[in-house]
Amino acid sequence: MGKLKLSDRQLYALIEAVKLGEEVKPSQQAKRKAFAKYKIEGWENSKLTGIFYSIQRRLGLIDEIIEELVGVSPLILDPWLRATLRVAVEIAVFRDPNQKTLQHLKGLAKFLSKRTHPYVGYYYYDLLPRVIDYVPKLDSEEKRLKWYYLFPEWFIGKMKSLLGDEAEELLKALNETLPVSLRVNLLKASVEEVEDYLRERNVRFERSGRVETVLRVLDPFNPERLLNGGLAIAQEEAAAVASLVLAPRPGETVVDLAAAPGGKTAHMAELMNNEGRIYAFDVEAARIKRMREVLRRTGVEIAETIRADGRKAPELLGEGIADRVMLDAPCTSDGTIAKNPELRWRLREKNIPKVVELQKELIESAWELLKPGGRLLYSTCSMLKEENEDVVTWFLERHGDARLVPLRGPYDEGFLKGTMRAWPHRHGTIGFFYALMEKGKD
Repeated sequence: MGKLKLSDRQLYALIEAVKLGEEVKPSQQAKRKAFAKYKIEGWENSKLTGIFYSIQRRLGLIDEIIEELVGVSPLILDPWLRATLRVAVEIAVFRDPNQKTLQHLKGLAKFLSKRTHPYVGYYYYDLLPRVIDYVPKLDSEEKRLKWYYLFPEWFIGKMKSLLGDEAEELLKALNETLPVSLRVNLLKASVEEVEDYLRERNVRFERSGRVETVLRVLDPFNPERLLNGGLAIAQEEAAAVASLVLAPRPGETVVDLAAAPGGKTAHMAELMNNEGRIYAFDVEAARIKRMREVLRRTGVEIAETIRADGRKAPELLGEGIADRVMLDAPCTSDGTIAKNPELRWRLREKNIPKVVELQKELIESAWELLKPGGRLLYSTCSMLKEENEDVVTWFLERHGDARLVPLRGPYDEGFLKGTMRAWPHRHGTIGFFYALMEKGKD
């Protein structure tokens, strides 16, 4: 491959996309807006899109380099300077730019002076030679893995403590793009009908070996018509397994304590043949709105959406009313990094205890809702032991009437006998944890 060639206009588009990416979520929306402004199209678009996502994936590492060079956190710098330095570090440190591109990087001093203040432009111009000459100090195994796989050192340390040398395979898998997964909605279509629809459009796919209603789409494809018609729902195999593990039956009363965006609620309604009752809780109005739309499209008739904190559910519904409770608990979501690359640098070790506290309060509420003989599924899309086995162990120690129902597949046993874990590198899906508990009869 030749050296990287970028024009002024392409650099401006990247900087604006990176700056806008701080304000507009998801980041692809920011990219589209900035690229449209600079008329980035065709091959140019795919080239710059690759660089843009590479910056998002490397963001924490890029910011560490900037902090090393500047002496302060990039977060307190002028936003235009911060975005320009992020682009400059990506190109000068992680890529192989040609001389012309290096000249264009220097020329960004003028761009900055116009956007903010001449002093900001001078400051950038002075700093750039040190960016171009930067060489990292990789003096530990964690630093080497961080540089190579782009994860915070504390996270790498935790995965190594769980998996030993296998941790490197996990980090590698989290950097691979997962194919789009669709779960066929049996309330509206059969798996064969959706497969025929994909075949007619020459789209390659494979059926999941673990969940027969889940299809992995292997070609670029816009599933809009399938989703809008409610024939399928975008859902990862590991997330679909959660509803199968809880296995609600027709006519039962089910509570879904953290339900939005509604994929599991819709799946449970399907397993119940639209007979019985599901109470689906979420705290955010926007997420509830999205969930209602998903339930409407998929033809779910038995779910009542409730905008409230799941911890208030026993107060609102009464105690001992549910045959089954689904608690797919709020978590750090580190198991989904292959789907959300920029999440990796938002993970903060100091936030874990706060998340765990919420999980413990929710699992207590879930237990209050459950009838004697009822079942509760505690699941997360986290791989951290603190949010999974440790929460379940804590809970079982507090409740003598709680029995762990051993899970024997489709994935591997967790670090607590009877629990289960889906691992990205072993199972080709997102990271997920499952613990099924039964409440003793009086």
